[in-house]
Amino acid sequence: MKAIDIHELAFNPFIRFGEDFSLVSAMKPDGTVNTLTAAWGTFGTYWNRSVATVLIRPQRYTKEFIDADDHFTLSFFDSSHESVTEALWYIGRVSGRDEPDKVERAGLHATMVGGYPTFEEASLLLVCRKIYAAPLIEQAFLDDDIIKKHYVKKDFSIQYMGTVEEVWIASNN
Repeated sequence: MKAIDIHELAFNPFIRFGEDFSLVSAMKPDGTVNTLTAAWGTFGTYWNRSVATVLIRPQRYTKEFIDADDHFTLSFFDSSHESVTEALWYIGRVSGRDEPDKVERAGLHATMVGGYPTFEEASLLLVCRKIYAAPLIEQAFLDDDIIKKHYVKKDFSIQYMGTVEEVWIASNN
């Protein structure tokens, strides 16, 4: 991968999160890494900073890793490869708590770039430094259908916002 300036990025954020998905990864101080598939997230500008935001349910194993680290990464893939799409679905369904080698079983290859976790198959890596974390609260939802469809168990996600500090793209891009 090669580093680029964030202002060189050109993609549709609705496709990147909403259709392509991504893998959110973080590392504990002992060097262990965990990842999960994320389809809910945003990009934007807060407090004069370029940020990425992801939503993680409180029971997800990766939450422990994100809470223990100052950074998280977002790895994006070329969704035209059916095997990658299948891998992302698999990683989203299986917990690293139950299956520590889920990334390998999914057919992806974990690696480090600039000291941060990602995957050899990734086409884009965003390294984000956490700047804000807060749980979504039921009283703030103005559309009850979201709760009925996505939070039946009332296990409201935690919103993690990070300043995008580094952007890496696959060398062949």
